[in-house]
Amino acid sequence: MTNKVKKVNFWGLVPIIIFLGIWEISVRLHITPGHFFLPPFSSILQESYDLIVSGVLVVHYLKSFLRVIIGFLTGSIAGLIVGIFMGWKETVNRAFHPIFSLLYPIPALGWLPILMIWFGIGELLPIAIIFICSFFPVLYNTITGIKSVNQDYIKAAQTLGASKKTILASILLPLALPNIFTGLRLEAGMAWRVVIAAEMVAIPTGIGALLMKAQSLIRIDIIIVCLMVLSLMCYSFEKFFLFLERKLTSHWR
Repeated sequence: MTNKVKKVNFWGLVPIIIFLGIWEISVRLHITPGHFFLPPFSSILQESYDLIVSGVLVVHYLKSFLRVIIGFLTGSIAGLIVGIFMGWKETVNRAFHPIFSLLYPIPALGWLPILMIWFGIGELLPIAIIFICSFFPVLYNTITGIKSVNQDYIKAAQTLGASKKTILASILLPLALPNIFTGLRLEAGMAWRVVIAAEMVAIPTGIGALLMKAQSLIRIDIIIVCLMVLSLMCYSFEKFFLFLERKLTSHWR
């Protein structure tokens, strides 16, 4: 089984290796525009090393990482709690559903102008945007997960004398986990996209701010390094929640 996984991982890397090889060779042979428009991949690696050693990339990365963690955790927890109540209690669902239905279609970055007025340009601004970005998908996936639980399971538990809290903790939440993790997995990557956009517009630190500084200096290599960090973080966060979902639900799914 382990050998098969290794083979799959290896063959998954082959297209990436080929792409990077073509990139390097085409620039070196001047098949594509010169270093100014697209540096060779080896130069990107060298610049990545220089930025890490100098501490520039580390400082900006940690700023973005902290904002994502705080905004994502608070938004997801709030979405989970509200979603549980809305999925569990129909009266709560009827009270809040019209309001959230009006707010949900607004893109997270659409709140940026009004949040800048409310909170100013500071640490709270990107965290608030990530909170909004994370809240709604987790909310709706939690509601969907709870409402999609087979009613026969609930009736059987009630027949055996289970309390409402027991039904919620032992039946509704465990069976809703796949839907909940779907929301978490999707928004884990989206949180990084949102914080980069917010930093590019209004924040002087973070990967997004480093992107804008590189653009003003016409440093294509630094821009690509920042995009690689963004791609890696989105991929890593999504894979982490996929791994967590499998760990928590594999014994009964």
